[in-house]
Amino acid sequence: MDSLLRHMVDMTGHRDHTMLDISVVSAVQELSGAAQTRVLTLATVCGQTFVRSRACIRAGGVACPEEPADGTSPGEPISAFPALAQCLEQHAARADAVGADGLHRLWLPIWFGDTADTCLEIVHQEPFTAEAIHTIGGIVGVYRNFQNLLDYSERDSLTGLLNRKTFDDQLARMLQASDTEPLVPGRPERRHHQGQEQQWLAVVDVDHFKGVNDRFGHLYGDEVLILIANLLQSSFRAQDRVFRFGGEEFVVLLRSTTLENAWRIIDRFRTNVEAHEFPQVGRVTVSVGFTSVSAADSPVVTLGHADQALYYAKANGRNRACHYEELVAHGLLRTIATNDTAEFF
Repeated sequence: MDSLLRHMVDMTGHRDHTMLDISVVSAVQELSGAAQTRVLTLATVCGQTFVRSRACIRAGGVACPEEPADGTSPGEPISAFPALAQCLEQHAARADAVGADGLHRLWLPIWFGDTADTCLEIVHQEPFTAEAIHTIGGIVGVYRNFQNLLDYSERDSLTGLLNRKTFDDQLARMLQASDTEPLVPGRPERRHHQGQEQQWLAVVDVDHFKGVNDRFGHLYGDEVLILIANLLQSSFRAQDRVFRFGGEEFVVLLRSTTLENAWRIIDRFRTNVEAHEFPQVGRVTVSVGFTSVSAADSPVVTLGHADQALYYAKANGRNRACHYEELVAHGLLRTIATNDTAEFF
């Protein structure tokens, strides 16, 4: 009981989805003695549902390996989890199955009305007892309620993405964790090695969005934004963070990847949008500007660099992605930084 109360206090003390996810898998892992516990994201795009792990812990408190760094897969198709797929179709509270490895798996979708975009998965060597399911169910109930509270304050009501208010805190954390090289005196623009892992910030803007609203109406314009939000979630990795920044503008924080992989992931999203058939509207494209995240820069400067790359993309044909540091290196952008502001010519 003391352990359960301690975990409940820990879970409800967080104001961040990532820490809440880690807290719930730690609680379930310890209290159930599971072999592995995961928080799964359920993302549906173009009628197909994918399953991706966003928090995972194994017996002994060992964190599971992250997904491949190149982020080439949107996740596993729901067809790989037939018991879970049936559970979601029937809007059931839980599903269980025994895998080919002999391990018992329990899935507990986190329902909000008729929608579940999160699921808890517990893997155990022994069948789950009624007492264990009751305890886990109580933890999931607290997790669901607190997640709902966080969603209300952190998420955009139209798209379900994280909102602008949440962005400042997330970027501040990324800046603190950034291990990029400091600025070299006399060389304000840093150049990074192709294979060096770092953090990235990308700004996404829907091309000619005003034309969509003017021609088809705001109802179809909102549908375009919702579909692009879905494509953002399926194109980027589970550890990345996607925000609706306002209007037709979105921001993505890419965590711990190389420039080559950042290009690949960002351009995959851009081409996914270009290839998507938007109901009534037809073809829609996006422009993207991105930059490396460095603790040497303030949030305003970092965001300004990505914006400059975005403006360059929109001024030079749209439907393209541009990397700020590369534009500067080729003399296509020139910056003058003064305190927390930057200008470009």
